Formats: sequence, C-alpha cells, structure tokens
Amino acid sequence: MKQVAEHEAIVPVGADDDQDEGACSLCCGICLTILSVILIIMTFPFSLFVCLKVVAEYERAVIFRLGRIRSGGPKGPGLFFVIPCIDTYVKVDLRTVSFDVPPQEVLTRDSVTVTVDAVVYFRVSNPTVAVCNIVNYNWSTRLLAQTTLRNVLGTKILSEVLSDREIISGQMQQILDHATDPWGIQVERVEVKDVRLPVQLQRAMAAEAEATREARAKVIAAEGEQNASRSLKEASDVMSETPTALQLRFLQTLNVISDEKNSTIVFPIPVDTVGGVFPGT
Repeated sequence: MKQVAEHEAIVPVGADDDQDEGACSLCCGICLTILSVILIIMTFPFSLFVCLKVVAEYERAVIFRLGRIRSGGPKGPGLFFVIPCIDTYVKVDLRTVSFDVPPQEVLTRDSVTVTVDAVVYFRVSNPTVAVCNIVNYNWSTRLLAQTTLRNVLGTKILSEVLSDREIISGQMQQILDHATDPWGIQVERVEVKDVRLPVQLQRAMAAEAEATREARAKVIAAEGEQNASRSLKEASDVMSETPTALQLRFLQTLNVISDEKNSTIVFPIPVDTVGGVFPGT
C-alpha cells in the first residue's frame, strides 16, 4: 500500500484537464474584454449609444458576461453600462401580473362535475432566479395554476365549493406560492371567480329548495292555526263567564259591517233568545 507524504496530494483523474480548460477560458475572457474596451475607446463617443442602457423604475436588468452572471445582482433602475460583444442582458418586469385561469371541469369528492375558473395575481420577487431557473416563468405559472385548481377542488364536496371560496382561494395561494418560490415568483392573491353547475343539477337543486320552502310554509301555517285556536279558547272562556261580553262583541261586529256600507246585514241571534221567544224550539 502506497504512502502519501504531507507535501503531496492526490489529484483525481481529469482534474488537470478541468483546470486547464478553466485557465484557458479565463485567458480568452480577459483578451475579449481588452479588445472590446479598445473598440469602445476607438469609437468614442459613438460607442456610448451601444454601451449605455436604461431600465425603468419597475424593471431590472440581469447581465451576463461571457455567459456568466455579473456580480452585484440585477441592475436598475436607471442607467447601466454594458460592454458590446461580451455582455448580454435580460429585462425583467417587477410589476404585478394577473391572468385568468381557463374554466376547468372538476370532479368533486362527492362525484359532481362542476366548471370553475379563477384569477391569479403574481410578481417577480427575484429577477436573477426567474431568468436562470426557468425558461418562461409566466407560462409555467399559468399551467401550474390550472393544475392546482383541479387538485384543490378535487378534495372538496359541492357544498364546500359553493360556500368556502375564500378558504379554497387561500389554499391555492399557499400552494402556488410555495411551488413557484424556486422560480423567483411570489403569488400575491388567488380568487375563484365562478362556479358553474350542470343544468340538470341546477333544476334538481331548485326543486329541492322549492320543496323546502313549501314545507316550511306549511309548518308556519300550522303553528299559526294552533296559536289562533288557543287564543279563541281563551276568548270563549272569558265570554262564558260574562254574558254581556258576547253582546258587546255582536255590537262591535255590526259596527264594523256598517263601516263597509253593505246593503245586507246578517245579525246573529243567540239560541237562548230564540228559545225564550219560541218555547219548545
């Protein structure tokens, strides 16, 4: 077994080649940079039109020099300097973007098919990550929102979909924000816009609601008749104790009938009075 001295080191196979390639790339980069600077000096001041760039307040510029991201992070807002031939840059908009999630046909947990659409608001929180980690963060976020909408609604029953829209929106926002964080995207808000039910299901729900209302109306009418019968019983008990109260009630009824200006008046006569006038009846 071979011994390795303290001043010696084990170099893996291929490490020398990688070091040589890195040194060669560094030398080529330095040479290209020097040539570009000389070209800028020779064409001054016309080279300023190519070297000076401007980004707005809501934008940032991610600069690549010879394919590598420049240190210092994104540039902007305002003026920044690029070296032609070796520098390229990508502008990233930091404003909030909104898009509509196309209507999705979802099968709920209780096997009901509904069509749901939503709207999503997001913005770029890290321009460098958004440029380097994903090809098209806008399109990818749209596709992920469609999938998330179907997955979240698939765990809910129909009544929860119709009544708990805020809870569903909050769950979608958390899932999307966590999934898009490696892309440099922050999902600010998600709103469920519309839930459309099949026509047959709408008719069935309408019939059920109408039947419920009719049943409630019958219960209320029955309770009213019960209360009225109790009141009539109490009134009859009072009148039986005081015979003159019945006569006063007759007079009050005649007064009400006379106010209506009727041509025919029906005057009730107590049975006891008829028995006194016509004996034997």
